[in-house]
Amino acid sequence: MPQPQPEPQPDAVPTYGRRPCPGPSDEGTRREEPQGVLKDFSSIPTAPRALPLIGHVVPLLRDPLAFLNSLPALGELVRIRLGPLAVVVICDPELTRRALLDDRVFDKGGPLYDRLREVIGDGVVSCRHQAHRRLRRLSQPAFHQARLPDYARAMTSCVRETTDSWSPGQVLDVPAEMMTTSSRIITATLFSDTLPATAHGRLVDDVTTVVKSLYQRMFLIPPLDRLPTPGNRAHLAARARLHDTVGRIIAQRRADGADYGDLLSALVAAHDPEDDRSGMTGAEISDTVVSFVLAGIESTAATLSSALDLLARHPEVERGVHAEVDTVLGGAPATHADLPRLRRTERVITETLRLRPPGWFFTRAVTADTHLGGYALPAGTSVAYSPYLIHHRPDLYPDPEAFAPDRWAAPHPQPPRHAFLPFAAGARKCIGDSFSMTEATLALATIAARWRLEHMPTHRGRLAAAVTLELRDLHMKAHPRTAPPAPTERPTAGHV
Repeated sequence: MPQPQPEPQPDAVPTYGRRPCPGPSDEGTRREEPQGVLKDFSSIPTAPRALPLIGHVVPLLRDPLAFLNSLPALGELVRIRLGPLAVVVICDPELTRRALLDDRVFDKGGPLYDRLREVIGDGVVSCRHQAHRRLRRLSQPAFHQARLPDYARAMTSCVRETTDSWSPGQVLDVPAEMMTTSSRIITATLFSDTLPATAHGRLVDDVTTVVKSLYQRMFLIPPLDRLPTPGNRAHLAARARLHDTVGRIIAQRRADGADYGDLLSALVAAHDPEDDRSGMTGAEISDTVVSFVLAGIESTAATLSSALDLLARHPEVERGVHAEVDTVLGGAPATHADLPRLRRTERVITETLRLRPPGWFFTRAVTADTHLGGYALPAGTSVAYSPYLIHHRPDLYPDPEAFAPDRWAAPHPQPPRHAFLPFAAGARKCIGDSFSMTEATLALATIAARWRLEHMPTHRGRLAAAVTLELRDLHMKAHPRTAPPAPTERPTAGHV
């Protein structure tokens, strides 16, 4: 079995498994906490226009992105209210970085993770600090670099299965097509296609139902979350079916003991050399798998939908991607070995993650009295940070609302490393970041090699912020592209 990768180091430059993330550096940005008397928690500025009882729920449901972007003008830390609960939003990139690196004090918790745990339990994504190190060691072999080439072959095959079903002039519901694609990929890489078609369809439906309702449930005060409303009933039923589906697959896999070369086999076989226990319990495997299913389907679909939308809005960038995939792939399927030469395609994915990060709002729980930005934060405080807010700061990104993939290429000055947070940072950085970047880059390259998508005037899409930041009502017409014939011998990664 491949050896587990080392624990991520807090100050390491983020990587996608092949080379450093394009250029971020934190020289000259580190600031020390102010010395002297700490300001009281109650003196943290509060966002205006809170309503009695519900607080800031209305702007967070109506236009959460605009609301978030208005907060930095109020201070580095700003209080908002979710019903009776006060949440401190961190608006400063350096303070955000400090909170993410101190995962013992700023632990996974707060209103978002309290709701997420109802669905994904205490797997490696959502567990508390004291359980994380062990679960991460046990999960790391599933994402070992040695496994990525096999995963990449499955990814490309699933994307081609989707694009082979398209016909010239067909109008595509792009988010739905990308959900189909990402669900095929997660099924192939996690379960080795062991799901029958009916179970696969039910899995996707249940994931969609759960994710769509989680954001609204974050604002439900007990006992409202337990009332037998249609939304609550649908959420609970989908959640139960999702765990039942995953539980049956895990039971079968543990019974036969075979290694199918997929993520689930790696999780079932994992053994921690620093622990006398045999590995993950059944509940830990189930919770971790459900976490991967939710993140792997919804986030990837959102990223690819946005990338295709943004390419169609910027023809010059689209032409550059088409030229690159024609040169690199030459009509052949994309492979893991092609990734180092798909740099323009990767920059499109990177810029998409900056402009529209699927995970746009996260919460943490303060576990011990501490301080941040000169303010005292008592234990039990809920804090929040937003990659979207950080990614749209003009002091970090010139013209932050522009889609500019070349901002990630030399000689452009690069933002500090803590200014790019689609996968978080520190010890709780997304365990599947290399997997996700590989998946999105190969999928976009495979689609762009064969098709050009054009917006439909009446269905150009709208950005919606729920648990993930996603496009809705995006319909595009598929136009086939003529690519050069596949060469007799593929060039190697060392020859461009």
